[in-house]
Amino acid sequence: MIEIENLTKRFGDLCAVNELNLTVKKGEFFAVLGPNAAGKTTTIKMIVGLMKPNSGSVRICGLDIQNAPLEARKHLAYVPDFPFLYEKLTAWEFIRFTGQLFCMPEPEIESKSRELIPIFNLEPYLKKTIDTLSHGTRQRIAIVSALLHAPDVIILDEPMVGLDPHHARVVKDVLKERTRRGMTVFLSTHQLSVAEEMADRIAIMNHGKIIALGTAEELRNHSGSGGQLEKTFLSLTAEEANLTENHKLAR
Repeated sequence: MIEIENLTKRFGDLCAVNELNLTVKKGEFFAVLGPNAAGKTTTIKMIVGLMKPNSGSVRICGLDIQNAPLEARKHLAYVPDFPFLYEKLTAWEFIRFTGQLFCMPEPEIESKSRELIPIFNLEPYLKKTIDTLSHGTRQRIAIVSALLHAPDVIILDEPMVGLDPHHARVVKDVLKERTRRGMTVFLSTHQLSVAEEMADRIAIMNHGKIIALGTAEELRNHSGSGGQLEKTFLSLTAEEANLTENHKLAR
């Protein structure tokens, strides 16, 4: 469902993403971990078509996001870490507007909204303008809006930020249930516990590259560490950082 081939993005002398290759299958819950400035958000922005790569390609459901952006985006939903919502719209107006952007018929918008809104406990906020709502409530509105057109692929960048434990659990359960129905989830997070609990596979990025890829158990075996994923993550990123520094010194 997501095919990334030799994806590269440079900002001047900085190579933020370096010849990235990755395939994420239909119905897979895929998580990306990495320290700050690892290249996760830049990768996501190229996947969803918000940023043009210097080289390489991204295909969503077989459609190149650069060459066929409108067709590719019909299959796609994106929730950034700080979603932009039109603040003078009410919550319901924004949800409805999002459905209209995806050319959903009004009866379908109504029926899908009636399914999702109670799950995310948004009924009390539907008539309130978005500028009066908390970050966590806005996040839930963004997630409901993203799920409304039943995308084949959903990309989420730190979706749990601002959510209380109850609604974080709701998001996890809904996303996992959607993957069982065939939706592909691509999630970037700093919360290692989320990746360990939810993901079918995990990639660890650092310096624009994937330095490890596999199930949580495979990553533990790769690093030679046991126990929590945190220990594995710290071991792998420290090892990669040491290799990079030694390479610089050798030059």
